[in-house]
Amino acid sequence: EVALVESGGGSVQAGGSLRIACAVSEVPIYAYTMAWFRQTPGKQREGVAAIGLDGSTSYIDSVKGRFTISRDNAKNTLYLQMSSLTPEDTAMYSCAAREGFLALYFRLDKSYYHDFGQGTQVTVSS
Repeated sequence: EVALVESGGGSVQAGGSLRIACAVSEVPIYAYTMAWFRQTPGKQREGVAAIGLDGSTSYIDSVKGRFTISRDNAKNTLYLQMSSLTPEDTAMYSCAAREGFLALYFRLDKSYYHDFGQGTQVTVSS
């Protein structure tokens, strides 16, 4: 079973930057499609960014040009670099994993992922 542990969340002012990480254990990250999701109270979990087996990436429109997803296969860790943060980015951010290939069209859909981490809170103040 995949173990996902997020870290790096915190409080930041609008316009600032933050990098969150997801340490993956028990499985090799290079064999998994990985993604970041976020959720605020009373709202559905939302796919933010995803990275495929070949390194191709996808993002929701609201974070394009501001967020970058990446992975370090040697460290078995997934990252999300966030910049130009706004209060609307405030949420609990969780990483997700799905073994094998997942078509680009489905990568930000939570129903295609089997494993989620507990999350790390990101709070952006104005």
